[in-house]
Amino acid sequence: MKKAFIGVHLRRLREERGLTQLALSRALELSPSYVNQLEKNQRPLTVPILLKINAVFGVDVQMFSEDEEARLIADLRDVLAEPPVEEKVAISEIREIASSMPAVGRAIVALHRRYRMALERSDALAAQFGVEPSAADTPMQLMPYERVRDFFYARHNYIPDLDEAAERLFASARLQIGDTATGLKTHLLKKHDVKTVIEPYGGPRNAQRRFDATARVLYMSSSLNPGQQAFEMATLIAYLEQSETLDDLAKEAAAGSEETYRLARIGLANHFAGALLMPYAHFLEAAEAMRYDIELLGQRFGVGFETVCHRLSTMQRQDARGVPFFFVRVDRAGNISKRQSATDFHFSRVGGTCPLWNVYEAFSSPGKILTQLARMPDGRTYLWIARMISRGVGGYGAPAKTFAIGLGCDVSHAHRLVYAKGLDLKADAAVPIGVGCKVCERPNCAQRAFPPIGRRTVINENERRFNPYPVE
Repeated sequence: MKKAFIGVHLRRLREERGLTQLALSRALELSPSYVNQLEKNQRPLTVPILLKINAVFGVDVQMFSEDEEARLIADLRDVLAEPPVEEKVAISEIREIASSMPAVGRAIVALHRRYRMALERSDALAAQFGVEPSAADTPMQLMPYERVRDFFYARHNYIPDLDEAAERLFASARLQIGDTATGLKTHLLKKHDVKTVIEPYGGPRNAQRRFDATARVLYMSSSLNPGQQAFEMATLIAYLEQSETLDDLAKEAAAGSEETYRLARIGLANHFAGALLMPYAHFLEAAEAMRYDIELLGQRFGVGFETVCHRLSTMQRQDARGVPFFFVRVDRAGNISKRQSATDFHFSRVGGTCPLWNVYEAFSSPGKILTQLARMPDGRTYLWIARMISRGVGGYGAPAKTFAIGLGCDVSHAHRLVYAKGLDLKADAAVPIGVGCKVCERPNCAQRAFPPIGRRTVINENERRFNPYPVE
């Protein structure tokens, strides 16, 4: 097992509380020399010491997690890969900032986000006065859906207020696992005087869910299965019973943007709905017992493959953590329409994703679950599960939506998953992939679509190589 060193974090914790090393050693019942060695990274963190720190200071153990450092490294790489940063910053320098000066690293990321928001506002003002901003001078800006995604990412995709409220409601409404639809219909009628009506697909605006607040009627499409109907009812309950909590959280995510605020409310209501259909304690117990078998969990809770995967990416309650998963949904063109993470892993916002990733292979194997051990350029290895899903309404010739769902976790958790059966979990058996061609450090990848940012491309008209965009 890799040793964990916490010198910077422990020193920061001590300074924030105004303690000397001697006072800290007394609080932790350790010798002053031992504390000094911990702060200088001459001794690694042990579980007993971590438990003492948690008991004395009440801090989240996530503060000392390697995942947090890896998340910061990934964020800094994105920041420093975008214009107007012209200088190539080595990954070793980024790691040094993340490990030795994490507060500085987080400040850089926060300043960059404010910078992008300021550019967005200035472009909006320029448009009001009929001034066209220069595209060449304008870096990629955060769209409202990106702000919402980052809001969930910063919280490891776990919102305790909503998750705990959903668990309480599940118990008080006496809902049944696997058949929440029946109980939710009763709850809506008794508590909110809301009737549920199933209408044929093709009604007003082909809506899957439509709530008439005046008539107190929830209309749902006949194209929805019972699990989907339950999800829509649970979403409405979120708006009716958790409106104040949704508002507070959405305002925090929005930072003054009305569109972001509304998108955040939808995302938060969906989070509540998933937590209500799959209450935390019951779901975590079943997931561990079934070794995270997605199809078995779907049968147990009466929901689909994508819904189970999304819920698995949210199981990060402080005193009862599940496997920290990364969840993603992509289409055939490589567009990522959903991206949620309980871990540090994420693909870059710059330059797309990696074609060697097994999520894209899922499109050629409908209905089949694919597994892949993938190694990132930083040496970390992940177990990925991928499957294609398709949803349609109506009959022959009706439009359908097709996606590939990916669920990944660090290889250190792979032994807890049924999908590791028969796999060689050694790092040398993993497929090398990257976070996106423009920021990928692998110089000899035959699938490279773009040259790496900040690296000079070797151009020789007398030579053609198998690997595109060779660099110096």
